[in-house]
Amino acid sequence: MDRYRCYDELRRHEIEGVDYRIRLRTGVTGFAVMAPHGGKIERGTSQLAEAIAGAEHTFYAFEGIKAKNNHRLHITSDRFDEPRALAAAGQVQTVITIHGATGAERLIYTGGLDRDLEGRVSGALMAAGFAVMHDPSPTRQGRGATNLCNRGRRGRGIQIELTQGLRKQLFDPPGGTGLWTPNDRFHLFVRTLRTVLAEVVNGE
Repeated sequence: MDRYRCYDELRRHEIEGVDYRIRLRTGVTGFAVMAPHGGKIERGTSQLAEAIAGAEHTFYAFEGIKAKNNHRLHITSDRFDEPRALAAAGQVQTVITIHGATGAERLIYTGGLDRDLEGRVSGALMAAGFAVMHDPSPTRQGRGATNLCNRGRRGRGIQIELTQGLRKQLFDPPGGTGLWTPNDRFHLFVRTLRTVLAEVVNGE
């Protein structure tokens, strides 16, 4: 269970710039790629979201930067109401959220209300050699109207959950800095997502 039910409650107990940070870059395409549980909350999700967004799509990350206990910064996506995230989502047509799930299996779970885009993304990822399935957990399917992935102007987006096993496959082991280093598998995942988004933007 989350420690905080909303952002206002979190900010009364945690300090921005000390316990967490928010990164936002505005794009021009009508897509936003967001990592609401980034940094040390769900490791690797910020890096993935930023790489998928590139220079053209909006990028947002709420990142845990505490020395420990970053899981306490997790606000479930149906209640994630950090104002800069909602404002950014409201300026684009479609939101894609990147999350980290538990599990040693190397799996990707997809969800959200945009079934067409979800199908395109799932198909492309499977063609690239990734294992993709619907999340079996009823609380992680991204179908709620208030879920961050569905907060774009169209009212429907997609949620992508990567298990811990898969995220470890996308990064090389941490070095002396403690950072995860993206590897070829990471770049394949990112390239696959960026290709799908480019096709949608170009009307293909």
